[in-house]
Amino acid sequence: MGTYTPKVDEKGRLFLPAKFRDALSEGLVITQGQENCLTVWPEATFMAEARRAQETPMTNKDARDYRRVLFAGAEQGTPDKQGRIGISPILRASAGIERDVVVAGVGDRVEIWNPQRWAEYSAGAQAKFAELDETPPL
Repeated sequence: MGTYTPKVDEKGRLFLPAKFRDALSEGLVITQGQENCLTVWPEATFMAEARRAQETPMTNKDARDYRRVLFAGAEQGTPDKQGRIGISPILRASAGIERDVVVAGVGDRVEIWNPQRWAEYSAGAQAKFAELDETPPL
């Protein structure tokens, strides 16, 4: 959980917020995420998602599309001793990531956002959240 604003260094490495390091210390997978962010999965969580994706039939176009996005850009890694993870130029470009980033904990994964895209997404999501109403009908 939480939102942080670390920076990507000149070598494309991101200092993970300390709060996330333990969960990712055994290995991680970075993939393209939805809404043009990057998703950082603990490796075991990614493998469970990968198995689920592989159980869908190849005759389903949406399933093929999901597999392609999930696997084609996926990169395995491990944080270094200083808690940094490398992000390839291809993944950084796909998410519009340069130096400044927003890192958000999202339950079982971490998302890395371009700050402008995060602000736009967050504003829209907050407006929808404000409209949620589960009041039972009278």
